[in-house]
Amino acid sequence: MKKKLLDTMDCRYNSLEAGRLSTNEFFDILLLEKPTTNGELKSDDNEIILADTLKELDMLIGLTNVKALVKEVLAYADMQKKRRANGLQTQPLAMHMIFKGNPGTGKTTVARLLGKIFKAKGLLEVGHLLEIERADLVGEYIGHTAQKVREQIKKGLGGVIFVDEAYSLARGGEKDFGKEAIDALVKGMEDNKDNLIIILAGYKEEMDTFLSINPGLKSRFPIHMDFDDYTIEELVEISELMLDLRQYTLSMSAKAKLYQLLAQKRLRDGLHSGNARLVRNIIEKAIRRQAVRLSNRENCTITDLMMLAREDLE
Repeated sequence: MKKKLLDTMDCRYNSLEAGRLSTNEFFDILLLEKPTTNGELKSDDNEIILADTLKELDMLIGLTNVKALVKEVLAYADMQKKRRANGLQTQPLAMHMIFKGNPGTGKTTVARLLGKIFKAKGLLEVGHLLEIERADLVGEYIGHTAQKVREQIKKGLGGVIFVDEAYSLARGGEKDFGKEAIDALVKGMEDNKDNLIIILAGYKEEMDTFLSINPGLKSRFPIHMDFDDYTIEELVEISELMLDLRQYTLSMSAKAKLYQLLAQKRLRDGLHSGNARLVRNIIEKAIRRQAVRLSNRENCTITDLMMLAREDLE
């Protein structure tokens, strides 16, 4: 039993050295995973972590279809465990996913939460999120691409690899190594299917085209999540959550101004208006402008310090 405990801690330390765990995450795991009386590791807090993370997911504005699909995946995992315990045939959990949506629709946030959820469920060893893009996978000469992909797979083991703008791997001429990167990713998925989840993400139309020219790839990613653009009302809700976390609030006229700014931006830029990223930028700029506005006041009330006025959003 003692050897099993030491082997497990060695595995955690190796993950730290390989860059799959930050120092803070490493010590968090040491604190959360407590030895039982017989020397085995026990994660007493896994159920609490799972409940808290699911609550965090549910608190996200919108994403109704995404939340429903996450619950389906968790229910499926539970059912496979029960079937296995009763001697029934089970299917391996293929958890690789396709995320389709515009920037700022929550794709990276959901991927991060999924890593924590699947770690708490025992489906992943570490549960960290590794964000990469084409430049991290595609090499410049023969043999370089496979090496780069292997390095990223090694960093991602035990967690989630999130490939943003994945459709860019299919771009380029005959001398481009993007296709080799795709093949190497697939091999990495197959070789580490029990301790790795790969998520390919990007714009909906580009991802649909990307998958249509790679039919074998589509079958290896059974879970597809569509991230719709937020409505103006949802974007205002997101802004209010951001402000609440920072202990700020909007005056009535400032809130009306925010609606106006978001509507103008959506009308002008359409699908590329930025979604939640746009809201964050507007809020952060308004907070800076409020600071300038109040900088010459000798006495500021709590309301003054918390309230963003219409002029702060001009």
